[in-house]
Amino acid sequence: MITLLGVGHVFDIGPAIRAEILARRPRVVALELDPARYHALMSREPRARGLSPLALLAQFQIRIARQYGVEVGDEMVAAAKAAQEVGGEVALIDQDSRAVLGRVWREMSFRERVRLLASALGGLFTRKEKVEAELQRFYADEPGFIEEFARELPTAKRILIDDRDALMASMLRQLAETKGDVVAVVGEGHIEGLRRHLAGVVVDVVHLQDLRSAPRGPNASASVTIHL
Repeated sequence: MITLLGVGHVFDIGPAIRAEILARRPRVVALELDPARYHALMSREPRARGLSPLALLAQFQIRIARQYGVEVGDEMVAAAKAAQEVGGEVALIDQDSRAVLGRVWREMSFRERVRLLASALGGLFTRKEKVEAELQRFYADEPGFIEEFARELPTAKRILIDDRDALMASMLRQLAETKGDVVAVVGEGHIEGLRRHLAGVVVDVVHLQDLRSAPRGPNASASVTIHL
């Protein structure tokens, strides 16, 4: 069986992620990370700086995560540590982020590049309240939200979402066939695409909003059974 945990990299959901993994005791915990990002998170190396889209995204995530009282990627670190607790294997199922973003930039039209840079710069001034409002809009109409993204940035949508959904689903299917039960920690925006690609496989889903509302406290790990 494959369990998909929908996450966001700036939210305080590490304890809920740990609880899910301890409860399910999978053979494999698959993370939406590449080796470079995994090692940077586990060692807490400094993130990119500058005015590139990648650096601007990193700065946005750092600022918003701190408004939620966490560091960027705490949920991935929690998942990796929980895998060790249950004797599970950690599998990294994403492509190299720099290569992917480089491809996005090369294949984008000039108009898309302008929109992407404007969005990235705007993110530097985004507050927690705006993030919450966008999340509610996503929950209310996920297909419409993704369709709007595709209209604004079609190249980014194809490469960052569609292509990665297909790759990650293929890797998850192979892991489930060869290793056994898998818990995959992936961005909430990938959940529905992964489910489509995993047709014919038993898939359970825990959404981000459920992880965020999970019980907290000393016994939470025993009681917990939910993007671009």
